[in-house]
Amino acid sequence: MSVSSTDSTEIRIAGIARDSIVDGEGIRLTVFTQGCPRRCPGCHNPDTQPTDGGRVTTVGAVLQDLDANPLLTGLTLSGGEPFLQPAALLPLARAAHERGLDVWSYTGYTLEELRAQKNPAVDALLDELDVLVDGDYREEERDLTLHFRGSRNQRVIDLAATRATGRLTLRYTDE
Repeated sequence: MSVSSTDSTEIRIAGIARDSIVDGEGIRLTVFTQGCPRRCPGCHNPDTQPTDGGRVTTVGAVLQDLDANPLLTGLTLSGGEPFLQPAALLPLARAAHERGLDVWSYTGYTLEELRAQKNPAVDALLDELDVLVDGDYREEERDLTLHFRGSRNQRVIDLAATRATGRLTLRYTDE
């Protein structure tokens, strides 16, 4: 792939899992963004909460990791809270799609809360995602049998199908 001006876009991350099978369907590169204001009790990634933690990397560096593994089927944005950095993550999501990969994101917000922000960068990132796992983690609703989520209140939303039909479409209901 060609080098673009977005390759130097900076992202604050906690880390990267280069071959995850638990953060979405298939084999995925998972980017754990740094910073989350939600502070959910029982958070699976509490080290990702401080906004000044982790390290700064670039979209280009993450793309090198993406290109290094021909077995990857997708990119997952996790956290922390990816929607604290939507403008930085947008070129990464677009580049993943250009490579034929699907893009998932986790968020502590609901889709409705994200849309209500009326933030163009948030809306653009949502429009680039295939799947959104939304909702805060709730310890009292923890369920280890759920597909790709930790608590029953969270939803796995098929955003591609939602856009196509104009109706909220869940990928998994686990019912």
